[in-house]
Amino acid sequence: MATKIKLMRLGKMRAPHYRIVVADARKARNGRSIETIGKYEPKRDPSFMEVDSERAQYWLAVGAQPTDAVAAILKVTGDWQKFKGLPAPEPMKVAEPRPDRKAAFEAASRNNTEAAAPDTSGATTPRRRRPAAEKPAEAKPDDAKPDDAKPADAKPADATPAAETPAAETPTDETPTDETPAEKPAYE
Repeated sequence: MATKIKLMRLGKMRAPHYRIVVADARKARNGRSIETIGKYEPKRDPSFMEVDSERAQYWLAVGAQPTDAVAAILKVTGDWQKFKGLPAPEPMKVAEPRPDRKAAFEAASRNNTEAAAPDTSGATTPRRRRPAAEKPAEAKPDDAKPDDAKPADAKPADATPAAETPAAETPTDETPTDETPAEKPAYE
């Protein structure tokens, strides 16, 4: 029986994933296979290739012929060179490991709790910080300014504000206004 090492297509449209399988040469591309020896995902960056080297060496040794695509994958992984006795290729480019999301979340929450002042109001949400532009400017004391720098319309220190004027000037008896209508009997 003639055996081939070929790709079995999986996945959906425009998102292919392949299994590297050993199958009878007369079977269809996605037909019945003898053994699965690897995976290939071309859409990842960089492409993901995983080959069971021992099984690939066994099937190449017993005469299984790789297709052109599988031969290229075996050359990248170094299994073809190992089979032919050639020097190993340069190492494959491997994706960086993903950062641990839980550790990143805990670090961010630690940073936020350390930066925030303790909230004693009992509110469940932290107080919003004002940006630097909204902070009120510090008032400078009047004695820091020279007397000639004061504006000409400034009031003397002994003047009383309008709110502290005596109450005798304002009328004391209140007359009913139109806002409070007098009570009328409903029916006379």
